[in-house]
Amino acid sequence: MGLLSAVALTAALWWSLFGLKPYEISPDELQVRYAYSPPQDLALQLSPIKELSQDFTFTSFDGSTVNGRIIYPSDPATASAPFALLIAMHGMGRSHWRWWQVEYKGGKTLEHTHKLTELALQRGHAVVAIDARLHGARKTLRLNVEQLMDDLHLWGKREPYEAMLVDTVRDHRLLLDWVARLPQIDARRIKATGYSMGGQNALLLAGVDARVGDVAAIAPILLDDKLAAVAVKNLLPGLADNRVWLLSADNDEYTDRSAYLSFFEALGGPGKRHLRFAGGHILPADYVEQLRDWF
Repeated sequence: MGLLSAVALTAALWWSLFGLKPYEISPDELQVRYAYSPPQDLALQLSPIKELSQDFTFTSFDGSTVNGRIIYPSDPATASAPFALLIAMHGMGRSHWRWWQVEYKGGKTLEHTHKLTELALQRGHAVVAIDARLHGARKTLRLNVEQLMDDLHLWGKREPYEAMLVDTVRDHRLLLDWVARLPQIDARRIKATGYSMGGQNALLLAGVDARVGDVAAIAPILLDDKLAAVAVKNLLPGLADNRVWLLSADNDEYTDRSAYLSFFEALGGPGKRHLRFAGGHILPADYVEQLRDWF
């Protein structure tokens, strides 16, 4: 009994000191969090088109370097009309290369996002993707994703996690400033998709930036007010005009089925659809074909 009491006391002390507590954030505060100040000159370094793709880097609002790639469905120089654009966002621990390759650094792309890129190109969309903060070429020695998640869950340090997501969304807003000016891109037809953390980011981006139209959120991470700044539910008003397709697994390890059902019910946009799959966070490969009509 003494041991049990000590354990209970330790758990209570940990919770009081480090456990994440819900907090409130107003719509105005959210707008401020996701706002950005674009540099006077978007210094974007763009490689020549090779096999219909271009790699690029640019300096973001805070001086950090953003890297990514854009791929076109056909030669922009001979296209009869500007292309619709798909903004693609990768999951946690991944990189933008997962949208182009079946395998990267010896590991297979289990999310099948490369197949979604192939489908988008078939449907006449250009596809653009960048590395999220602390991912891919943007990893740092000072802080990595594993340490960030440990600090979040063990010590209640939410600020670095929220900053990773918020600043990634702000990077995408700056990316939109560039792609919306490209003559080969139809700025009226910009879609966003993402897997897991990427699905969460796609919803966050659409919730704060009206330039994004349709959203396909694939197994997105749905959070509560313990991480209010990156809880998609708090940006639902900004999604009121978006056509959102939600893809979820009934036994997802990271988001409960009831959370998916509640979120879908709360969506108010036109043409919303909820595609549900058996199994866990890695959806079966045929989910990609079920998005054909979304394009």
